[in-house]
Amino acid sequence: MKLRIKFSKHGALKFIGHLDVMRYFQKAIRRAGIDISYSAGFSPHQIMSFASPLGIGLESNGEYMDIEVNSLSSAKEFVDALNAQMVEGIKVLEVRLLPENAGNAMASVAAAKYTVSFREGHMPSFLSRQAVADFYEQKEIMVTKKTKKSESTFDMKPFIFECRFDEAGGSIILTVDASSAGNIKPSLVIKALYEFNHQELDEFVLLITREETYTNAGTVEDIRLEPLGFVGSDY
Repeated sequence: MKLRIKFSKHGALKFIGHLDVMRYFQKAIRRAGIDISYSAGFSPHQIMSFASPLGIGLESNGEYMDIEVNSLSSAKEFVDALNAQMVEGIKVLEVRLLPENAGNAMASVAAAKYTVSFREGHMPSFLSRQAVADFYEQKEIMVTKKTKKSESTFDMKPFIFECRFDEAGGSIILTVDASSAGNIKPSLVIKALYEFNHQELDEFVLLITREETYTNAGTVEDIRLEPLGFVGSDY
């Protein structure tokens, strides 16, 4: 049976890398007594995959991982047993039963939603609803994306699904492509916003929280974003 687990990650644990989070869950699952399935072969390991590794320094309310189990009781008992093994900063929010033909979490990711706020005293003076709207309403948003091996310049606009200013929270709400083909970092969008307003961004001032991770329940031409838990069911 395939399960999709949604969890949050906050506080000091935002500085823990993806591999350490994976190892932590492996140990927590064993301690919780969950009847997880193991791979075959000389070096069996827990059958587990994560949707989209979270960057170091980011918090999240919408992380997902898939596991396979041999047996299960109820969603509540599963969540309670796993949360009893969690340290402060990680909390299991829900678990869903996946259909057998469901794609794994990583392959299903289409987009992610973020809240971008600013350290105290570092909100840029140009920031307003109109300033963000003017930026997003451009026909093109040309940026340079750098990797360890190369850099490329492209139009980022098609990869941004939402960009608006939340006046109540003093933050920017972003929904961007998070697929393997696109994978736009929120800091890249904010950097372009600063440059549009003739300012230079110091990424240290940003406080970024991933709010949700989405799959595309529509088509390539007609995108319909739904949370990754959308494909699962209660049990």
